Amino acid sequence: MPETDAAIAGLPPLRDVIARHQLGARKALGQHFLLDLNLTARIARAAGPLAGAAVFEVGPGPGGLTRAILAAGAGRVIALEKDPRCREALEPLVAAAGGRLVVIDADALEADAAALARARGIDPVGLRIIGNLPYNISTALLIKWLREIAAAPALYHSLVLTVQKEVAERFFAAPRTKAYGRLSIMCQWLTEVTHCFDIGARAFTPPPKVTSSVVRLVPRPVPLAPARWDDMEAVTRAAFGQRRKMLRSSLRQIVGQEGGESLLASAGIDPQSRAEELDVAQFCALARVFGGTET
Repeated sequence: MPETDAAIAGLPPLRDVIARHQLGARKALGQHFLLDLNLTARIARAAGPLAGAAVFEVGPGPGGLTRAILAAGAGRVIALEKDPRCREALEPLVAAAGGRLVVIDADALEADAAALARARGIDPVGLRIIGNLPYNISTALLIKWLREIAAAPALYHSLVLTVQKEVAERFFAAPRTKAYGRLSIMCQWLTEVTHCFDIGARAFTPPPKVTSSVVRLVPRPVPLAPARWDDMEAVTRAAFGQRRKMLRSSLRQIVGQEGGESLLASAGIDPQSRAEELDVAQFCALARVFGGTET
């Protein structure tokens, strides 16, 4: 066993770390700590081979998943943690990791992954994100990362995320289903989504009121169909803002009273369609016409 692995294995159990540092989970930070080492190892495995990889972890808490990521051979781990209690609790793990782990006081919603990687001598290509995401910001975080993928598809190798099951279902939902919406389209447009496994509430401390899911997203080398991010955001937000209405009505907020039917006709879409009936390629066609990039 390598020296750093032995040092990490010799650290106190996570429950002792929580007790020693009085890490009562804070609702405002969306904290639910995952302490089951079998599950944290399984999440790390869902990210694929990690030997030598550069990993960003969001919200490491007491470090259970962080330990699993390091044990899987990650070359560098940059952990973003806002809670000062958790940063203090992670100090022994930082020392045991022998330079492979750095914990940063940063808001993941504002963090620039490429800049943080460069500052530590890491090439910002093929970075991996792994995290048990705070429930209250999981959707906002994913939209941020998808926007970055749209701008630079090679930035991230993969994202392995633990989120509420009902949120995860939106990632890979099909048209004409209840879960299908703006998030489904943006995820599937830019990434290939795989549902890995579910985690029951009792695995967390404290237990949330919902089941969680681990999902893996792998950026596509090129989007499923051509379109610009801003145009896709505009048309999907308008379309699903009033999902029960026909698209010719819901699109009025971005093209005016008379523009909806013309926009849809130019994209080859029935003006009486509703948002949930269109697939990703059709939304891309709509976005291209809206943005004036349709050839």
